[in-house]
Amino acid sequence: MSAAPAIHLDGVSLTLGGRVILDRLDLDVAAHGITALIGPNGAGKSVTLRVIDGLLRPDTGTVRLPPGRHAFVFQRPALVRASAAANVALGLVALQLSRRERAERIAAALARVGLSERANDAATRFSGGEQQRLALARAWAMQPDLLLLDEPTASLDPAATETIESLITEMARAGTTVLLVSHNLGQVARLADETVVLAAGRAVERGPTRAALFSPRTPEARAYLTGELPWTAFAAAS
Repeated sequence: MSAAPAIHLDGVSLTLGGRVILDRLDLDVAAHGITALIGPNGAGKSVTLRVIDGLLRPDTGTVRLPPGRHAFVFQRPALVRASAAANVALGLVALQLSRRERAERIAAALARVGLSERANDAATRFSGGEQQRLALARAWAMQPDLLLLDEPTASLDPAATETIESLITEMARAGTTVLLVSHNLGQVARLADETVVLAAGRAVERGPTRAALFSPRTPEARAYLTGELPWTAFAAAS
């Protein structure tokens, strides 16, 4: 990995509704590869993604991002009332592709997530899992430099989850920097190169994923991981 971070947050603070969500957060995300953000509910993980994407403006601190295309896949997919193909096409508008290349990317993206036969179906009629796969297909078609993922497989069955995890890995290997928020620590162990643990709006642990998950150094990270009972069973079996 490059020594220069793809994302740099310096002293970022944000208060919403009178509650401190991010508390002087310092965070570097490596260029290329997959970095996971984990931590208890309310730690500030999803808000951190929104600050990085510019959807929320911090009260203090700085956010530095590399130039290039960014894609954000939310836990609840953001789709329009149109066909699956049209939803994928929306992500390509700014790229000024030829009609042929645009059509090829749309077809390839839908095929990649197993939705080729639903290309002309209204996205609003898709199940929650199918909508999430469609949102990821749109991101994949864009070939983004930075991909932000907020619980991308929370509503998916195991087969669909495996498809999406394979897609995320493929994008990272192709050079996309991926920042993943997930409560599925088995997924984090499978996918992430590095892991950051957030607690009370601060990064309290950071390192290679196996070290962060199996040998946390800070009491905040140990408390969180110990409290994740499914993860405890996973770790014992590993």
